[in-house]
Amino acid sequence: MTETSPVRPVPVDRIPAWDLEADVVIAGYGIAGVCAAIGAADAGADVLVLERTGGWGGAAALAGGFVYLGGGTAVQRACGFEDSVDDMRAFLTAALGPGVDEEKIAAYCAGSVAHFDWLVGCGVPFKHEFWGEPGWEPPTDAGLQYTGGENAAPFRTVARPAPRGHVPQMSNKRTGEQGGGYMLMKPLAEKAAALGVRAEYDVRVQTLVTDASGRVVGLLAKRYGTDLAIRARRGVVLATGSFAHNDDMVRAYAPHLVGRPAASIEEHDGRAIRMAQALGADLAHMNATEVAFFCDPQLIARGILVNGRGQRYVPEDTYPGRIGQLTLLKNDNEAFLVIDEAAYEAGMAAPTSSEQLRHQPKWVCETVADLEAEMGLPEQALQSTVQLYNRHAARGEDPLLGKKREWVKPIGSPVAAIDLRGMTGGFTLGGLRTSLDSEVLHVDGAPIPGLFAAGRAAAGLSAWGYCSGISLGDGSFFGRRAGTAAARG
Repeated sequence: MTETSPVRPVPVDRIPAWDLEADVVIAGYGIAGVCAAIGAADAGADVLVLERTGGWGGAAALAGGFVYLGGGTAVQRACGFEDSVDDMRAFLTAALGPGVDEEKIAAYCAGSVAHFDWLVGCGVPFKHEFWGEPGWEPPTDAGLQYTGGENAAPFRTVARPAPRGHVPQMSNKRTGEQGGGYMLMKPLAEKAAALGVRAEYDVRVQTLVTDASGRVVGLLAKRYGTDLAIRARRGVVLATGSFAHNDDMVRAYAPHLVGRPAASIEEHDGRAIRMAQALGADLAHMNATEVAFFCDPQLIARGILVNGRGQRYVPEDTYPGRIGQLTLLKNDNEAFLVIDEAAYEAGMAAPTSSEQLRHQPKWVCETVADLEAEMGLPEQALQSTVQLYNRHAARGEDPLLGKKREWVKPIGSPVAAIDLRGMTGGFTLGGLRTSLDSEVLHVDGAPIPGLFAAGRAAAGLSAWGYCSGISLGDGSFFGRRAGTAAARG
């Protein structure tokens, strides 16, 4: 989209009267907004949430619902997994980098168990059951899964592996309609309402209001074409999501994602980021993106992924989001899954939450040489890859990329290839640079008085890499901090 309305701040002396007011005003009622609301209300503030759509939820309510938490949560312990703050921190520093905010990761890991307990205390249900199959999410109501490649190469040598993807318990999940994220948002929204948080819907924020000292004291918005002036006596929290659906911003900051937004909603237009930029706000990691890979992991783990040159480039049993990033960002968005008939049939029969991602092969041949020719690859390109893989796979090994023994089997005949070129999409991870208390930072490094941000409007834990659950994790964790800090004024 192209912005047509000004985003520069408006001086408070140009506001003749306030239409609404509260101690803390929050823009956006997704995961960051609802946790900010609860945090502010718990701190004794009068809280008003402004939501652009007709109800709470945002992208969070449509998501699979993973919250990335660890360090020894009740679910981890009940499922027999040991974890520590140090292992969690070491993994996230490696998997989300390079260039992570180490202070934020340290705070997040140190507070992870307490944050899990807080979510449970707010009514979010988690089943003490582990799902160990490859997949984007459990097809059951199990509450724990590996969601970052923690037990795959190269990360399993960086830190002791532990699953940290915590998903709220829910039956009959329909991701994109009513997934596990709904059972994260519903109890939190109910908790906010019970604390007296007010919400105004169909309200689209336009710009910030500042006083003579430069402090943010409110914002302007529109509802059905009517202008609204909203006063924030203590602080404004921006929690309006990413810029994945702002074409101009995507072209400027993350051009590899142009034309392929996924796992985001149209309301993620980056406007709040622009509003804060107009005050001199700093940005971070604006080129960082989550990248989904549109193929069922049950199939991926059983074959080998090759790029447009017929070469393997990633351990196939790792987190599929890492596969997506390496495919789009490092391999020209070209990928083919080479898999034999027995492995394909086994993958198709395995339980999954991603039936829609089970693709039919494009080429099927008796020999790898014939497959290579039909795919149009240079002679010996694919053959040499499969020969090397099979030589080591006969011993259950993959010294090249470190695929786990349980998934390493020689590729036999008949052999097929699934065309996965262009099968990626995602959302942006960069945004406003913030402090540990979610204060929006000016380009000079100082906090902008009265302004806070969390969720995908802010630069959170990810700097390049990603794990499923990081967005709902840092959105809820730092959203809560934003609300608490804003309530202090």
